[in-house]
Amino acid sequence: MAGLERPSAGRIAIDGAAMFDGERRIDVPPERRSLSMVFQSYAIWPHMSVFDNVAFSFRVRGTSRAAARPDVERALDLVGLLPMADRPATQLSGGQQQRVALARAIAYQSKVVLFDEPLSNLDAQLRVSMRTELAELHRRLGFTTIYVTHDQEEAFALSDRIIVMNAGRVAQEGTPETIHSTPRSRFVARFLGIANIFDAQFASAGTGMCDARLGDDLVLRCRVPDSGGVPSGGVCFRPIDVQIGASGIAGGIAGTISGIMFLGDLIQYRIASGPLEIVALDRPRADLAVGQQVRWSVPPERCLALGE
Repeated sequence: MAGLERPSAGRIAIDGAAMFDGERRIDVPPERRSLSMVFQSYAIWPHMSVFDNVAFSFRVRGTSRAAARPDVERALDLVGLLPMADRPATQLSGGQQQRVALARAIAYQSKVVLFDEPLSNLDAQLRVSMRTELAELHRRLGFTTIYVTHDQEEAFALSDRIIVMNAGRVAQEGTPETIHSTPRSRFVARFLGIANIFDAQFASAGTGMCDARLGDDLVLRCRVPDSGGVPSGGVCFRPIDVQIGASGIAGGIAGTISGIMFLGDLIQYRIASGPLEIVALDRPRADLAVGQQVRWSVPPERCLALGE
């Protein structure tokens, strides 16, 4: 998109104007695409001041330092770095360098801002803080953003729409809510970190629902996305949706607690049930211990049948 690599085919358009078109042999240079980019490594010039780093996008387009000053100072003010405008870039912390890269990207008021995992080099606490600041800045300025990340929390927190990629192809596209609640394939479910994904044999049984047989005596009622016929890619459900009960209660599937792991506010329970091992999350419970017989279940609306 930025023009730093030449595609082998296809078309890229911004506001209807072709930036690249393989058939028409159009390949607009990066500096003429009205794009800005925040790199994973920030790409801060160490020999320049904070001001000159942000003004660089104007410099390469032939705008004088004086003419660029209002826009540069506005961008620095937005990211809270205006008092540091004359400071050498080498005297900045990692979070401040990230802000300089962000200010440089928004100073020129490009049509699209590209982010290449911009928070991955920050520590966990600063990453959460910068994510909040970035969301607020985007809300105030309203610029269009394409944001590449492997961090699901970042994707859900910052996006209007998400595209999950697999080997260069679109695996699923949708709103954050749709991607989170309705992964359509094993790949997307694994990418989202859903621990319980199992093969199953399906039988259609009602609009939008089906029965999934995971083993000889292990049948779950599942939701079928869009009622798209009988699925074939297995089933998935999140550990937080597994309900654990005492072995003597009616209903549910029999199992044995095979492992317990303390995770802070929650406890991870592993339940051996026939040939399968189910992962569940629950509050700390004194009535559950390794080796104990239990019964478990998943609400049908929280158990999802997957496509291939």
